[in-house]
Amino acid sequence: MAAPCRGATPVPPHEHPRLTVLSGPSGVGKSTVVAHMRTVHPEVWVSVSATTRKPRPGERPGVQYHFVDDDEFDKLIANGELLEWAEFAGNRYGTPRCAVLERLDAGEPVLLEIDLQGARLVRQSLPDAQLVFLAPPSWDELVRRLTGRGTESPEVIERRLEAARVELAAESEFDTTLVNTSVEDVARELLALMLHPSV
Repeated sequence: MAAPCRGATPVPPHEHPRLTVLSGPSGVGKSTVVAHMRTVHPEVWVSVSATTRKPRPGERPGVQYHFVDDDEFDKLIANGELLEWAEFAGNRYGTPRCAVLERLDAGEPVLLEIDLQGARLVRQSLPDAQLVFLAPPSWDELVRRLTGRGTESPEVIERRLEAARVELAAESEFDTTLVNTSVEDVARELLALMLHPSV
C-alpha cells in the first residue's frame, strides 16, 4: 500500500494539471529534450528518478538522479513509494510517487521521462496521465544516433536497436507523437501540450 503524501493543498479538480510522460526509443533524444526544458522552461517541474546505478562523472545527486543503494530501493518498493520502477542493464530505476503527486496537487506542470515499460505502469497508476511518444525522423536516423555515440560495443548497440524496434511498435499506445527533428521545436510543442492538454 502506498504511503500517504504530505504537501501542498490540492487545487480544484478542473484546474488540476495532468502528469505528462515523455517516452520513446533509446537514442531518440529524450534526455536532450528534457535538459532543454529544464533550462528554457523552469516553470515545468521535471521528476528526478531514483536509481541503484552509480553516478557518472559530472552527475549530481538530486539533479540527474537520486542515487540509492539496493537496500534503500527495496524499501521504496516495499513502502509503495514508487509510481513505477524497472530494471535495466543490471540497475533499477524508479519514479518517487509523493514528489510527483505533491507537485500536481500544487497545480504545477510535471514532466516525467521514462521508458516504455515505465510509461505503461504510470498509465495503470494514473490513468489520466498524458503519454507523449518521441519519435525519430526515420529509422536510419535513429540507427545513426545510436551507433554514432561510439561509447558502446556492437553487442550493446544491437540490443538497443532490437529494443528500439519494440518501442517504436508501441507508438499507438500513446496519446500524442512528436517527431524529434529539432530539440527547440519539440520542447515548444511539448510545453504547449502540458499547458493546454487535450481532454
